Amino acid sequence: MSKAVETKKVVVQTIADKFGAAASVVVVDYRGLNVAQLTELRKQLREEGIEFKVYKNSMTRRATEMHGLEAINEHFVGPNAIAFSNEDVVAPARIINDFAKKNEALEIKAGIIEGTIASADEVKALAELPSREGLLSMLLSVLQAPIRNFAATTKAVADSKEEQGA
Repeated sequence: MSKAVETKKVVVQTIADKFGAAASVVVVDYRGLNVAQLTELRKQLREEGIEFKVYKNSMTRRATEMHGLEAINEHFVGPNAIAFSNEDVVAPARIINDFAKKNEALEIKAGIIEGTIASADEVKALAELPSREGLLSMLLSVLQAPIRNFAATTKAVADSKEEQGA
């Protein structure tokens, strides 16, 4: 086998490993963005620990087939960039969606959320969810509400008994 084929196999395996390890993946069309805009997007993604790469479509298609994600291959047409997040499922969708609102040239094509293919609309819906910290604070307030209500009721009963005894 030629050295070029071996190199391509290594690249395909690298891409496949990234798809396998990613909690979420977002595929975008970046045509129309200038270098400064792309640099800004990369910076925002990097700050959240998200890898943003451009790979050849043919190699990306082979890598998705290794993980049974062939359904997303229809979106690998034209220039694409892929954001891989290994930890936060919502972060890449949120950052890219916010960036796309300011820069209409950036188009979300599709995504993979925890191993499931997602359409552009589903990725945008995911982007509208609160952050992990926001969701945890909402959960905490829901868990605290019954205790708070019980304490308020107990205090009201104690106050009314004090007034009756006085």
